[in-house]
Amino acid sequence: MAEGAPLRVVVWSTGGIGSIAVRAVAENPSTDLVGVWVHSADKAGRDAGEIVGIGPIGVTATTDVDELIALHPDCVVYAASGPERDAAAVPDYVRLLEAGINVVTTTVNRLIYPPGFEPDIWRNQLAEAAQVGGVSLYASGIEPGFAADHLVLMLATQSKSIRTISASEIALYDDYPVAETMMDAMGFGRPLDYMPALAYPGTIAFQWGPGLRLIAHGLGLQIDEIRETFDRVPTDRDLHVAFGTAEAGTCGALRTRATAVIDGREAITIEHVNRLAPDLGVEWAEPLDNPVYRIRIEGEPDIACDMTASLRDPKASGSVMDGGAGAMVSTAMRVVNAIPYVVEAKPGLVSALDLPLTLPRNVLR
Repeated sequence: MAEGAPLRVVVWSTGGIGSIAVRAVAENPSTDLVGVWVHSADKAGRDAGEIVGIGPIGVTATTDVDELIALHPDCVVYAASGPERDAAAVPDYVRLLEAGINVVTTTVNRLIYPPGFEPDIWRNQLAEAAQVGGVSLYASGIEPGFAADHLVLMLATQSKSIRTISASEIALYDDYPVAETMMDAMGFGRPLDYMPALAYPGTIAFQWGPGLRLIAHGLGLQIDEIRETFDRVPTDRDLHVAFGTAEAGTCGALRTRATAVIDGREAITIEHVNRLAPDLGVEWAEPLDNPVYRIRIEGEPDIACDMTASLRDPKASGSVMDGGAGAMVSTAMRVVNAIPYVVEAKPGLVSALDLPLTLPRNVLR
């Protein structure tokens, strides 16, 4: 790659996050969008810019992986989703890494802390592939991947001593349309005695343990164990939301907590309060219309930080248009902005602990 030349980038998928990545990569002079992978045949052969709503950009979407590898991109932004995303993504990562292509991804969020990624066989495959290709893989997002790990560590640079850390996501999930995820995996719209996937012992620790381990590693701490809790409250009325209807008496809000025990006491907690309506689960957090990422560090000094990521409507005097959409932009940009740093990183599986601040380039507009 010639010094100063734009980095050649492929975006993998044109869903919610992938579409944002396509637009961001295409618009930024630091990156050159050379290819786009799509899952469905009806998108293949179409101009990627038209697919994501920005008009023709001269890049044709394809389902052919070999065609994309032959473009010799510096990096792939991998943003595919689906119920089998981990199992489906790992072979794709291996193939790309072995071909000498760096990967940044929002898909397998447990890779935010690679040493804790399970199963071991997958982690070993990825590490070996990165060494074979001489490239790196980096996973992130707004949470997991920033608000409940990287942001915590940045705030902790102000600490003289720390007693406890809590990182909470408080968000409405009424606009999430995938019924399988919302109902079967999380339990929304199901009776309170229904056992969703998230309630099975070990699931919460499995999903959010990597964030706890990244924080602990960054602070030089060892985790004794991870404790988990899963709480639900019913809705008192029928709620008509994106995935369907949650009937009165079924789960309308839930709270998950993964807590790291260090030196025999509960020290670091990652919590999620997720609702189908703002007035549900108010015993856990106040009613909010837009997602809030809340960090509380008790110590010397006490540190409090509430973060939001909203989009503004230019047609309505800059009023907030959609907090959820803003979080999606943040999720995509965490990996898109990391591209040049991952390309420059030593080969392997890297985390936020291995990279400098992934500051954006050419974004002042």
